[in-house]
Amino acid sequence: MSKPTPVKAKKSSRSAPTKRKPEVPTVRESSKQTKLIAMLKGPAGATIDQMAKAFGWQKHTVRGVMSGVLKKKLDLKIVSTDAEDGRVYRIA
Repeated sequence: MSKPTPVKAKKSSRSAPTKRKPEVPTVRESSKQTKLIAMLKGPAGATIDQMAKAFGWQKHTVRGVMSGVLKKKLDLKIVSTDAEDGRVYRIA
């Protein structure tokens, strides 16, 4: 009895995928994100209502941008304080 011949793996004609460096997030000067950061860096800070009115967003959108983009992606520390006209948010 003869030995079975080993099956050779075929080489792919495609080249190996190149690894890309993760892109550093860039921010345009005229973007809504930049304007929102400027509002939060101001001495008075901003309320959810002020931010929603300034950008024409709904309140849950403002909260989502602060949580997802500003906190998680840009690693900014946002602090909130209770004021007479509502909760005020600032970038620490």
